[in-house]
Amino acid sequence: MLIPHQMLEADTLTRLLEDFVTREGTDNGDDTPLATRVERARQALNKGQALIVFDPESQQCQLALREEVPKEWLED
Repeated sequence: MLIPHQMLEADTLTRLLEDFVTREGTDNGDDTPLATRVERARQALNKGQALIVFDPESQQCQLALREEVPKEWLED
């Protein structure tokens, strides 16, 4: 299920993005400041390059590149 990032409150979106960019395996040795990584993720959402995907089974959100999301999800 896709979650439109525009529907989230600003603080909620920021916390969600902070969670995404600090998850294990996402930094790849990158020493970029947290605020910069969050802003990059926010820009990817705003440009439509990334989407927020909610998995009802695990009750977790993921940030996914648009091309990784099933095409039928984008048609709704």
